[in-house]
This record gives sequence, structure tokens and C-alpha cells, in this order.
Amino acid sequence: MTPDLSIIIVNWNVCDLLRDCLASLYGAPGAIQGDNGTLRLGRYGVEVYVVDNASADGSVEMLRAEFPQVTLIASADNLGFTRGNNLALGRSQGRYVLLLNPDTRVIDDALTTLLDYAEAHPDVGVLGPRLLYADGSPAPSRYRFPTLMTALMESTRLEECFPRNCWTRRYHMADTPDDATQAVGWVNGACMLVRRAAFERVGPLDEGFFMYSEEVDWCRRITDAGWQVVYLPTATVMHYEGRSSAQVAPARHIRFQTSKIRYFRKHHGRWQAGLLRAFLWLDYAARLLTEGAKYLLGHKRALRRERITAYWQVLRSGLRPAAPGESR
Repeated sequence: MTPDLSIIIVNWNVCDLLRDCLASLYGAPGAIQGDNGTLRLGRYGVEVYVVDNASADGSVEMLRAEFPQVTLIASADNLGFTRGNNLALGRSQGRYVLLLNPDTRVIDDALTTLLDYAEAHPDVGVLGPRLLYADGSPAPSRYRFPTLMTALMESTRLEECFPRNCWTRRYHMADTPDDATQAVGWVNGACMLVRRAAFERVGPLDEGFFMYSEEVDWCRRITDAGWQVVYLPTATVMHYEGRSSAQVAPARHIRFQTSKIRYFRKHHGRWQAGLLRAFLWLDYAARLLTEGAKYLLGHKRALRRERITAYWQVLRSGLRPAAPGESR
């Protein structure tokens, strides 16, 4: 029988978090596991895929020993978030697909809440739950689509100087309550339910994004095709943010910024992307000079050395995004 939901988790060296994530799925209220490894959440049949990106922390061995019912796709190389998800997307059968980070824990009946809403609203192509940090405080879950001013502010020295600027606040939807169901531009890819009809219409994730901005691009394409993207706060998921990407700081900076530039080139044209790239390169040059000065003054030299190395690698990369049609 065709499953209602395909859950896809892309893992890289977060074995313990992955175990907790899967335990929250199989231990959800009303979850029933059949003899053949199938999972039912209420009236919904579920299949679970884990794509492991060449982890070296025993993730694959843990999965085979503790979760043999999961369909494991073990890659010999780190495919990245986007290619890893697409690999499982191509094999999945569900009427809905849930992209789920391994550093999450599904709370109570969040998945059936999402599915019930999607079933009742056929015009919705993407749904996102309310995300919480481990301490229970709200985590970023919903956004409007970025503008050039948003991109110039986000995670730059400008935002450090003007942390409550109107562009960033609007981007993060600070003018709307976070406990209200609402149409949004895009939702955090840490947990994102997508209707199969929607992604089959627009295609899979764009593999030109190794990681970061791929969910923004996907939601943009799905919205342009006529579906809604909705934030549903009655479904709650815990997010232990950034545990995989935090393992390689310079690469994280480069991928975050080049993905942002690629998104702007794809959806806003070359001149906005070129302006953004030049601004971000200068922003990192200024950061490098600041850290160098602090190092020379003897202030926390180990920290300054680490940041100098990271920022120098960012500058050497040139912040060149993948070209259209190119994967990373």
C-alpha cells in the first residue's frame, strides 16, 4: 500500500541526536509499528528514510542495530543536505514528504497535526511547524521572502550595528504573532512538510545549493506555481540548531553566503547578486581587519586566530556560487 507520508532525514556525524529524533517518531502518541517495519501514525501510513553522508561517528552502525525498520541510504561521500534529500525523494512513495533534520525531536502528535491540516487544505503546498530551542524558547520558524536589504543586513556587521532594523524584523515576521496559523513566504527546512503534487510540479531541491537557502528557493518555486506556504504553530518540533554545520566553521560561512548570493541571482537577477557578493566580501574583509587588530593587541588570541583563519578562507573563496544547472 502506498504510504501517506515519507520522512527523509539527512545525517552527518550526529549519531546521538539522530537516535533521539527517530525515537521521537516511533514513540509518538498513537504510533504503531507493524511486523514488516511499517509505521502508522493514527490513520497515516509512514515510511522513514535516513541518508547518511559518510558519517564517521557510528551513525550507520547505530541505525542498523537499533532501527532496522528505517530505509538506510549510506553514501560513501558527503553529498550535502540538498543532494542527500533528493536521493531519498527519488525513492519515496508518500503523498506527502517531510524533510526533517536529525537535530530535531518531534513533540507529541505534531506530524498528525500537520497531515490533518494538509488534508483539509488542498491549496497548501508546504507546511512548517513551530520550532523551539532545547530550552523551550521560540526558534526561527517562518519568514517572508528576502529582499536585497534583508540580505545586506542578515548576519553582517550592519545587523550587528542595527540589530532591530525594520528589514530584518519584517523578514522574520516580527510584526505577526507566532502563535497564529498564517500564510508565509517560507518555513525553516529543519522540519518541512511538502505535498508531492507540489514538488512534482516544480521539481526537486536545486542541487546548486549544497546547503542553506535551498528551502527558500523551493518554497519560492512552489508559491510561484500557485500553492500556499503555511506556518502551523499547533504542531511543535524541538530543534537543536546547527549541530552538523557547526563542525566546519569556515565551510559554514562560505556555504551560507554563497547560497544567499545564488538565490538572488536566480530570483532577482545578476546585478542584485553581484552587489550582494561585493558587499559580503567587503564585510568579511572588515571582520578580518578587526580580528587582526584585536590579535595584535593580545585580546583572546586563540579565538582571534580561529576567526582570522575562517574569514581568510571566506575571502579566498571569492564567495562564488554555483552556476545555474551546476551542483556542489
